[in-house]
Amino acid sequence: MAVPESTAARTPRKGLRWLRRNIITIVGLGTLAYLILPNIVVMVFSFNKPNGRFNYQWQRFSTDGWTDPCGVADLCGSLGLSLQIAIWATVGATVLGTMISFALARYRFRARAGVNTLIFLPMAMPEVVMAASLATLFLNMGIDFGFWTILIAHIMFCLSFVVTAVKARVMSMDPRLEQAAQDLYASPLQTFLRVTLPIAAPGIAAGALLSFALSFDDFIITNFNAGSTVTFPMFVWGSAQRGTPVQINVIGTAMFLVAVLCVLVGQLAGNRRKRSKRS
Repeated sequence: MAVPESTAARTPRKGLRWLRRNIITIVGLGTLAYLILPNIVVMVFSFNKPNGRFNYQWQRFSTDGWTDPCGVADLCGSLGLSLQIAIWATVGATVLGTMISFALARYRFRARAGVNTLIFLPMAMPEVVMAASLATLFLNMGIDFGFWTILIAHIMFCLSFVVTAVKARVMSMDPRLEQAAQDLYASPLQTFLRVTLPIAAPGIAAGALLSFALSFDDFIITNFNAGSTVTFPMFVWGSAQRGTPVQINVIGTAMFLVAVLCVLVGQLAGNRRKRSKRS
């Protein structure tokens, strides 16, 4: 049966209208799939059992990598070192960055504009430039490369990201809330702990999580300032030249799943908090 001409003409128009309404959603989902695809590949190859040293082609299904994640020499040692450095770098950068953020957002002083510029420079500067600069500084000061030089370098480049995240939160705070607490005879410490800190907590948490992620997977700055110390990213880089064990995919998959779990927990906690406020 022939379709009327008017109906056939309306069908492409409906399709175009639907595409215009959903183009942002389609592009967003496509971008998300493009970003997640490498993680899916890593996850799939964590169950592979390659015939040779390189885990680049699928051979057969196996759970050997998951049952023995530390089966490769020095893998878990380098992983533990990276976690240790990331935790301490996160603590140091978060504490210093939070104090700097409050100083820049709440007080006016002569060098305020210069400090803002200096804080932004590590984010805009190529990592190789900062890595070489820090390595030169440590050499001139006669400091032996190792754990402490890596930690200092990580705190230095994570600091800018913490300041940016926390300062944005502090600048959006309503000062009348703190003034109301002081009017109700709260001490400066009580005002900070019960009013200021809870409001600034999301920005502080965001800066801390970002610092941990940046510190854990950093390679360029670490490579310049590590000496003979081997972190997990350096171990992965060295293994890629000799062979890629399945355990690297296992560790990567585990870290990805932990990150997704943290995001889901944060979303659930935020939704529950919103529902409790509405009720």
